[in-house]
Amino acid sequence: MEQKFTLDTTKNKITCNTIALILAGGRGTRLKQLTDWRAKPAVPFGGKFRIIDFPLSNCVNSGVRQISVLTQYKAQSLIQHIQRGWSFLDGRFNEYVELVPAQQQIKESWYQGTADAVFQNLGILRLHDADHVLILGGDHVYKMDYRKLLAEHIEKKAELTVACVEVPREEASAFGIMAVDDNWRVVDFMEKPENPPAMPGHPDKSLVSMGIYVFNTEFLFEQLVRDHDTEASSHDFGKDLIPYLVPRNRVYAHRFMDSCVNIVAGVPYWRDVGTVDAYWEANIDLTTISPELNLYDKDWPIWTYQEQLPPAKFVFDDEERRGQALDSMVSGGCIISGGTVRRSLLFSNVQVRSFSHVEDSVILPNVDIGRNAQLKRVVVEKNCKIPDGLEVGFDKAEDSKRFHVTDKGVTLVTPEMLGQKIHYLR
Repeated sequence: MEQKFTLDTTKNKITCNTIALILAGGRGTRLKQLTDWRAKPAVPFGGKFRIIDFPLSNCVNSGVRQISVLTQYKAQSLIQHIQRGWSFLDGRFNEYVELVPAQQQIKESWYQGTADAVFQNLGILRLHDADHVLILGGDHVYKMDYRKLLAEHIEKKAELTVACVEVPREEASAFGIMAVDDNWRVVDFMEKPENPPAMPGHPDKSLVSMGIYVFNTEFLFEQLVRDHDTEASSHDFGKDLIPYLVPRNRVYAHRFMDSCVNIVAGVPYWRDVGTVDAYWEANIDLTTISPELNLYDKDWPIWTYQEQLPPAKFVFDDEERRGQALDSMVSGGCIISGGTVRRSLLFSNVQVRSFSHVEDSVILPNVDIGRNAQLKRVVVEKNCKIPDGLEVGFDKAEDSKRFHVTDKGVTLVTPEMLGQKIHYLR
């Protein structure tokens, strides 16, 4: 009789024999100056988290607790965050989050692609002796139960399973698209096709690869070595390995709808916050009455490093000088001192001083907003000191002279743009 895996058996028999590799070495150039001094996975998100906290939390909540984080680009901020916030797993029970920096172990070059990043760490992978390898990106925001993905991989006797999200066909040409048969076996993979194929039963939708893969371990090793020896390859999973494997091996697609946690209005939440506009929109959405991403779910918490901070404080109650925040999220350590905050998200240790107004804005940690400042539709980078009386977000032409303004009118402000060169040696 064919074995059927439930979530209980999956947790005990599969997740314990699965290692997760989180690829966290990318810069994320479309986030502009937000990634000048940190890798994209280390960018703050949601008031108190970093982007990488989402795949890490998904692993821990799913029972996958052998986790290696592969780093490369400007990794210090990411390394500190993981060391401080993710050291609670116990190695005595073979549970860990380990940092694996780029070390040129096999050849004298940095990672050339996603597949090459894994290939250069094959020696470390072999030491763990896992049955399956779960490969994840470190730069997406979503909540996913990997147990369901792993169980489906086993049940279908797949050699590779690719997690996919549904998108409208008219938007799908910007992504890598999976074409599948009625059994969800992948029959074709197309990179940014002009006429994306429809998914089974949904003629108006296409399947987009999420960059989440499950491999049988030995099969992965064989394919990485083969790809490494192929001179014409760019050594990338999406561009090289998957297109090669689809016509030759048992490759299946997994529908994200089946493993997404906290689906709102029938739409699973998955965001690539890879542009300043997308980053601003995803953060601002959290301030709405019913945000698409539920951060208040006790059954699937998002774990992170948390400073020991006092509660947020609101002071002064005069008619023209009232400390208040409306339709906003305000994190610990913030002081709203006679200023007004509307439809905004404030990270930790933000000060808003008297007579200032902050609207539709995302303010990262340790920002000091001076008196009479006016901020609208801005993203303010960590450690900025906003001068008294500064106005941003009201005159695009004027703002563009000093700051980065997106096509949608969101203004990014960093310390360097304000002449505050805090990252340079003094």
